[in-house]
Amino acid sequence: MRHLGAPASSPCKAGRPCAMSPSPPARLQPRVTFPAARMLHARAAPAGATRASPPHHRLEAVSRDHETIPERLAVVTGGNRGIGLEVCRQLAVQGVTVILTARIEKRGKDAVESLRHECNLSNIIYHPLDILDGDSIASLAQHIESRYGKLDILVNNAGVGGVVVDQDALRALNIDPDMWLSGKATHLLERVVVQTYDEAVKCLKTNYYGIKWVIEGLLPLLKRSTSGARIVNTTSLRSELKRMPNEKLREELRNADAWNEKRMEAMLEEFLDALKHGRVEEEGWPTMLPAYSMSKMVVNLYTRILARRHPEMRVNCVHPGFVKTEINWNTGVIPPEEGARGAVKLALLPHDGPTGCYFDQTELGVAW
Repeated sequence: MRHLGAPASSPCKAGRPCAMSPSPPARLQPRVTFPAARMLHARAAPAGATRASPPHHRLEAVSRDHETIPERLAVVTGGNRGIGLEVCRQLAVQGVTVILTARIEKRGKDAVESLRHECNLSNIIYHPLDILDGDSIASLAQHIESRYGKLDILVNNAGVGGVVVDQDALRALNIDPDMWLSGKATHLLERVVVQTYDEAVKCLKTNYYGIKWVIEGLLPLLKRSTSGARIVNTTSLRSELKRMPNEKLREELRNADAWNEKRMEAMLEEFLDALKHGRVEEEGWPTMLPAYSMSKMVVNLYTRILARRHPEMRVNCVHPGFVKTEINWNTGVIPPEEGARGAVKLALLPHDGPTGCYFDQTELGVAW
């Protein structure tokens, strides 16, 4: 590995800002070049942002394009099913106006209708979003700007598993959940799960670059938050650095102050090169769901970088638990209702809540 070592820093602490990185490597860019010039810039919110309001639905007495501006407005990516759908529901119950986003329009609209009718929630809106498409991100930002003028909460929930799976054979293995969580199922999974190069690229694009592009696109609106912006990034147990075999890299990743996007993305290129040439185990990269594990490790690191760069916001990442959803081929053991609680808690943090932290469900965890 070609990384510079540095002493470990303490978690959950914001420090000095670091420079923005250039565009991602060509093979990991979105289908449409990210239109940064289109985005509206806003003044940063003051460091002493006001405490988040109590859980009821108040509306400011300000109007924009004939729309009453909600006190708290949230965007949830991948909101049409599983944990994302449940995060939308729980935030709406707390009085937050929620923009449920999904790539496929029918699924997104059906999800909104189900929440409106089955749960009697009128404060949920659908807007299309493909997190890998710069024009789609810009369209969402322009919609929020014209209608509301600000954004208070961003929950980055959309993600992919990044492997090819024989689901019937996987179910037949009936792997014990403890083996999943411990990583001891790696050799069993080799029979039914294949990590291809193309799926690895897709995984890194979606799970890390997609989050990064959405945050960059919506950041000017988050800076205008009137209740103190909250960013919540979904991560995984597989992101914990104790699962990184390469000891030198493991120690380097613990020090967020030494990293920026450029360095992270160079590391991801090294990982892809190792995967392409069959050197994952030899070079000490994670061997159980390697691309997924790497994508979530860099999400954690990026979360800490953002928290340091924007101390006026609360920026955290959360492992939802081993939830039964499509991303793990329904092998999980807890329901989405329970898995959503951590993200909702972090979305509603008070102004003096933690930032730059990793949560294991609703409790502070240790990932680095």
